[in-house]
Amino acid sequence: MDAFVNSSRLIPAIAVPEGAGVTVYRTIGSPTLRNYDPFLLLDHISSDNPNDYIAGFPAHPHRGFSTFTYMIDGHMEHQDSMGNSGDLGPGSAQWMKAASGIIHSEMPKQDNGLMRGFQLWINLPAAHKMDHPEYQEFSADAFPVVETSDYSMKVLIGSIGNATAPIVDNLTEVIYLDVTVKPGKRFHHTFPAGSRSFIYVFEGGGRNHGESISTHSLVIPDAEDNTLDFIAGSDGARMVVASGKPIDEAIVRYGPFVMNTREQIDQAVRDYQSNDFVRNRAWVKRDH
Repeated sequence: MDAFVNSSRLIPAIAVPEGAGVTVYRTIGSPTLRNYDPFLLLDHISSDNPNDYIAGFPAHPHRGFSTFTYMIDGHMEHQDSMGNSGDLGPGSAQWMKAASGIIHSEMPKQDNGLMRGFQLWINLPAAHKMDHPEYQEFSADAFPVVETSDYSMKVLIGSIGNATAPIVDNLTEVIYLDVTVKPGKRFHHTFPAGSRSFIYVFEGGGRNHGESISTHSLVIPDAEDNTLDFIAGSDGARMVVASGKPIDEAIVRYGPFVMNTREQIDQAVRDYQSNDFVRNRAWVKRDH
């Protein structure tokens, strides 16, 4: 696992081809930051060029973790090997607990226009890696939005004050926010004690505790202070703000499989190759 000193880290995103050739901006899960317990990967798709996204993410397996997909612009269609399907449109989100195993695809439902969104991989504790899968999908208006004179904050996972998202993660206590800060205004946030936290700026820029942050940058706050004190620049800023409770267990990953031992990875590969991968139908929760 990665060790961190008591100072903030700034990690620029790198462009990575994924799926059938989709270009994504990756921070967590890159060579610079392989894992950030409990987070395994953060990918940001952002393009108005269909050549960057039209190939999509054809059928692929997951085991041992959960994925959270949040669409900002565009439409993505989800289908899986258990017969579930859904349309993720602007502002909607999907929580998929792959656990023991899901095979699914994520394909654009448009061939032109802007496509923007995020996918976050969240690890599962060893005791829950082989749980039954779960699938939750929510429309844009299912998520509470907190408006102030300085910023707008959409609560996507967890609770902030009186605002509670429809998605709650009881295992790693993830909080996930989409925050827009007006030009020259401040957004201050204290992360939960003992959490691993980050922000990712995807529009505009600003300064956090005096440190300059530009677009497509991930910031890990000081481990002792663990606060965000962000002042937006002249164009304002928009960012993902997230935190989660570390699991502190061994991480062994091989592509779309994340387990605790090499033997478990080998078993996942054998299960996939022998068509014995999907063992349980996912429990599905939707709100449209």
